[in-house]
This record gives sequence, C-alpha cells and structure tokens, in this order.
Amino acid sequence: MKITKRDLTVATLSVCCTLTCIIAQPKGSILESTAFDWNNIAVRGTAIGSVRTFFRSTTATTDELECHVTTLNPGEAAHAPHKHQEEEVIIIKEGTVEALVNGEKKKVGPGSVIFQASNQMHTVRNVGKTPATYHVVSWHSPGTMEK
Repeated sequence: MKITKRDLTVATLSVCCTLTCIIAQPKGSILESTAFDWNNIAVRGTAIGSVRTFFRSTTATTDELECHVTTLNPGEAAHAPHKHQEEEVIIIKEGTVEALVNGEKKKVGPGSVIFQASNQMHTVRNVGKTPATYHVVSWHSPGTMEK
C-alpha cells in the first residue's frame, strides 16, 4: 500500500489536533458547559481544505466528546472509507457532499444531518463546485475507547 502526501497530511493534522487538545485540557478534567465563539477558533489549513477544532474532552457521560468543523475543497474527500468505535453526527453548513452511509452514497446539502453509527464504513466527499463545510460531533461511550 502506497502512502500518499494526503495520507501524511491527514495523519499529521490528527496528531496536531490531539496534542493541542491534550495540552489545552488538563488530565482528568471534565468539560463543563461552555460557549465556543467561531471567530476565536483557530483555522488550520490542510491539503484538502481546512479544519477548526473546537474541543476534544471527557464529559460527565462520555469517555470523550469531540467537535470540529471541516471545510473540503471541491472534489476532495475527508479520508478514505474507514470505521471506528465512536459514533458521529455530521451537520452540513454549506456546499454539497456525498456521504457513504450503510454502503450507499448519499448526496446531501446545507442543513442536512448524517449519522455514522459505530463500526460502519463511512466517508464524506465534496461533490460540489464550491467548498463544503460541515460540523462533526463524535463521542466515545464509556468503555469504548481503545487504551
């Protein structure tokens, strides 16, 4: 299997986001009620668009709750189809994406919501002519995080 520049960029971005959240969130602390101002969240450019990481933290009822906003350039996919234990809700802000859901490709636009269940193959690709921006909220239910 050949590792592409895009694969390295996605991996690097994931590591940076994780490290940023680990540094920003003291070990053992639980995320409390908070308001996150869009204008105060750093935008990180990527090879496929950009990302804003709002938080990644333990909460009172989850082992981890994570929220970020991705902007994909036209024709780009967030990642290759994959699966993981955490569940995700994706809310499309702008643009048109094609989501792999239950083995089928679904085309959706602004205001649409995608739910990706645990351990099901999924991906999102921008099929429009303009950037596509969407919010991602994912969570690890207690006991589901890999050590």
